[in-house]
Amino acid sequence: MTAGFGERDAAGWTARPVGKGGAQRWLQPGSWGVAWFTTESVEEYLAAAGEFLMSRLVENTVLVTVAETLRVRGMSAFGEDAPLFGWWLSADGAVESAFIHTPPSPVLLTRALRQAVEPLVECWPRGRPLSGVDAGEEVASAFASAWQRRTVATPHLHHRGRLYRLGSLVLPRPGPPGRPRVAALTDRDLLVAWVTAFQEETSEVVGNAAERVDDRLSYGGFTLWEVDGASVSMAGITRPAGGMVRIAPVYTPPALRRMGYAGAVTAAVSQAAVDAGAHEVLLFTDLANPTSNGVYQRLGFEPVEDRVTLLFAPAPASGE
Repeated sequence: MTAGFGERDAAGWTARPVGKGGAQRWLQPGSWGVAWFTTESVEEYLAAAGEFLMSRLVENTVLVTVAETLRVRGMSAFGEDAPLFGWWLSADGAVESAFIHTPPSPVLLTRALRQAVEPLVECWPRGRPLSGVDAGEEVASAFASAWQRRTVATPHLHHRGRLYRLGSLVLPRPGPPGRPRVAALTDRDLLVAWVTAFQEETSEVVGNAAERVDDRLSYGGFTLWEVDGASVSMAGITRPAGGMVRIAPVYTPPALRRMGYAGAVTAAVSQAAVDAGAHEVLLFTDLANPTSNGVYQRLGFEPVEDRVTLLFAPAPASGE
């Protein structure tokens, strides 16, 4: 049973158990059946919302890969606190939106009808902390506004990113010296240091760097660019899901930047993914970094959509 849910919340939403898996159905008064369903079971989530997620595989890439990681690695893959999954079911029985929350990261939310956003805030489990929301700008803004009305927590822009998909790969010409190599267990210490540096540089909230590296090494998910036997750049890649992979993270130490290494290792990983049968090769960029956006476009990546991460500043304590 999903933790932290009562039978009725302050806004009048009613929680009802559904089926044998323990999902909760939150019914809006007078809603004629529209509802949010929530569960702590990734299998139940994928059985209910998987077809919806896969029908928009590119735009739902993060939710798909997070769910796949949890399915493969277990429910503690992103932290000790239990993930929460949810989907919005319309009156005609169609899934029209979905979310995944893996604390301490912001909730990941798909495209959603405006009438579904505020209900999600209203039925959010009391006592379940929420650091922010990651979604398309319109949906994220609507969610943050509703969250502020409920909690008085002030939202602020943390990150604005752009999703790209690979069209026709264009290899760098001329390319930098060196060659790609799939990382091995002997590279673990270097990879942990570089993933940690990447997370600190980008203020990512993705959990333990060592665990992230161990997971990627288990399926050949890191590639290094080497020059004269020395590693100078890296690119990670997600597990394939429905013929889709996403490149992340891409990192080059500051002293080795502007030499073409990041573009070269990204091109190498992209080519390997295509050769392995990937139909969609995706990546995100930081819109505040025009250099990386230019590099990836020159490699043949085409813009798809923008997403924002809004973080919630806690309401000031009484008397402050």
